[in-house]
Amino acid sequence: MSEVELHARPRGRSVVHRDREQPGWVDLDRSSITERYNSLAWLIPLFDWLFFQPPGFRRKAVDRLDLKPGSHVLEIGCGTGRNLPYLSAAVGPNGRVYGVDLSSGMLAKARELCEHNRWRNVELIESDAAEYRAPVALDGVMFGLSYNTMPHHRTVLRQAWKQLRPGGRLVIMDAKLPPGLGGRLILPFSLWLMKHTMLGNPLIRPWEHLARLTDLLQMEQFMFGSWYICRGIKR
Repeated sequence: MSEVELHARPRGRSVVHRDREQPGWVDLDRSSITERYNSLAWLIPLFDWLFFQPPGFRRKAVDRLDLKPGSHVLEIGCGTGRNLPYLSAAVGPNGRVYGVDLSSGMLAKARELCEHNRWRNVELIESDAAEYRAPVALDGVMFGLSYNTMPHHRTVLRQAWKQLRPGGRLVIMDAKLPPGLGGRLILPFSLWLMKHTMLGNPLIRPWEHLARLTDLLQMEQFMFGSWYICRGIKR
């Protein structure tokens, strides 16, 4: 594991359907993305194993939010709820977890999980994250393996950042290409695989986007740079 400190001035722009900085990737429209994730809902646990997700990775990402009992946190792209056990426990019975996702199929699995565990502090919302507004200022925002799947990721990021209270934390966790020759060699396969499965653009560099919003950013890398957790703190 390594940690890198980044500093940058706030700036950025939204990208819809095509990432102009990465011409090798063309995004699907919203309805196609929703349909794809509805069909993948039952396969999500398999992907964690298939892509060699580091042990305890989800728990580590939630820990970086520094949530306290009574905190309010938003997970963008909550999917089937794989991060909800850690988020629900972190905020406690007096806190609140808001989970937003486009896919009704994914949210159906997440609701089953909430009902099974009797979590009363979790609210699930079917919505485009760019349009969602939390009812209170947020202590934390998390993108759990979701940022690179959103054609309008910069718009969603800025909207989420606005909803954070001063001192709030935003965490992005995901996989990425490893540095150097290894990353260049597996790029063609990664592009093919993501286009046919998760629709996560491997060319996007979310930590750079977050660094444009804050000068308080840390990035941790795992598994030889193939996975990362980056965190920005709002001043």
